[in-house]
Amino acid sequence: MNGIQVKNLVKTYTTQSTDIILNGAKRPSTTRTVLHGVSVDFPAGKLTAILGRSGCGKSTLGRTLIKLIPATDGHIYLDGEDISGLKGSALKQMRKKAQIIFQDPYASLNPRMSVRDIVAEPLIIHGLTKTREETDKKVVELLRRVGLDDYHANRYPHEFSGGQRQRIGIARALAVEPSLIIADEPVSALDVSIQAQVLNLLNELKHDLDLTYIFVAHDLSVVEYISDRVGVMYLGNFVEVGEKEKIYSNPMHPYTQALLSAVPVPDPQLSRTRKRIVLEGDIPSPMNPPSGCRFHTRCPYATEKCSQVVPEFKEHEPGHWAML
Repeated sequence: MNGIQVKNLVKTYTTQSTDIILNGAKRPSTTRTVLHGVSVDFPAGKLTAILGRSGCGKSTLGRTLIKLIPATDGHIYLDGEDISGLKGSALKQMRKKAQIIFQDPYASLNPRMSVRDIVAEPLIIHGLTKTREETDKKVVELLRRVGLDDYHANRYPHEFSGGQRQRIGIARALAVEPSLIIADEPVSALDVSIQAQVLNLLNELKHDLDLTYIFVAHDLSVVEYISDRVGVMYLGNFVEVGEKEKIYSNPMHPYTQALLSAVPVPDPQLSRTRKRIVLEGDIPSPMNPPSGCRFHTRCPYATEKCSQVVPEFKEHEPGHWAML
């Protein structure tokens, strides 16, 4: 099966304290589980956007999927192959299938390397070109592909705007001809006018190269514009996943309903009559999540049972999954 599938994925961080308390004893270590048994499919050729507030596990999931962060437990299947335990040369080969575009275009490029060297690096690491002339030709092709000019190859990152730097990052990701790209909030650091240009570029590349995207985001309007599918996360797991049209027209989970009620609409009359769902209470700490359904402390429909039983994440209609 093409695409990427996740089965019971868990990511836990353990922090060893260096603080000394009484009699030379140290404070006990703390454990924080960021991903709680995530099971979800990302179909090939689709752009799946992941929504949720900061700290819900979106970026951790994206980086765990391509093994930039090791998973604590669970399995990840890329195009049908279990990549969970890959190491060494096998992991290196997997990198040709999956790449990442980082959120910060200023921090993701080495300021001491020219654009030519930045884009050429993955080509050289994976042995995709044999000579310098072949490498230079490929670099120019990639730069043109993302809307940059040939002469940009000899410049350094500080000579470019944020949008141009993100285009360089996209060119670097495309160098190994991946089938999967993790886009970790790739436009959040850019001006609105530049955001549209980068989003259009990503959309064009998806169709031209048949790419599978996992697009981490928090901007609902961006997600509505670019996504094919939408997944909503809350405290380390998905509460709803489905085709964009189904999620936006018929949100099932109360958290998704609250998120979408905050999306501005261009019709003033509809905007005045539209009901805004405001969630009560504070978001629980990931260090000590609630028992049962993690959303029950803020859910307007919660009952006593919700604090005891974790709802099943299941398909309620074709292509529309929710934790209810």
